[in-house]
Parts: sequence; C-alpha cells; structure tokens
Amino acid sequence: MPVPRRPMKPTDPRIPAYTEDHIRTLLAELQERGKKFGLIWPSADTDRTIDGRVLVRFNTAPASTLLNLLTLLLDADRERPCDS
Repeated sequence: MPVPRRPMKPTDPRIPAYTEDHIRTLLAELQERGKKFGLIWPSADTDRTIDGRVLVRFNTAPASTLLNLLTLLLDADRERPCDS
C-alpha cells in the first residue's frame, strides 16, 4: 500500500524554485488531466509573484494549491482501472 502524501504548504521551501513558466506548464497539465474527471478551470493562470512565490489565479491561490491538485489527479489517474 502506498504511503500517503502530505499536501504541500504555501511556505514549502521548494515553492520559490517554480518559475512562472514552470507554473504555466503545470497549469496546462492540470487542465489536461482534469478533463478526464470533469474538472476544468478555464480562467486558471498565473497571477503575481509575492515573496518569490508565483501565485496562481484560482482566486489568487498559492502555487502549492496547483501542485496539490495535480498530485491528487495523478494519484486518481493511477488508481483508475486500465479499461475505464
């Protein structure tokens, strides 16, 4: 059984390493993977940078929200049967 992951916090020291280009790439992946589950965020985009952290426009959420959502979708995709 896989070890459960802990959500990334907005203060995680790895967050400032994600550039705006990284975040845009991850947003594109989130959009693509979310379609399978009926999850779409048409207005999701990068916003501004505060204290070296790029904010994502899910009502100005931190990048950690994006990373946590993407992790959940990846986990859900792995758990789906191959024939679905």
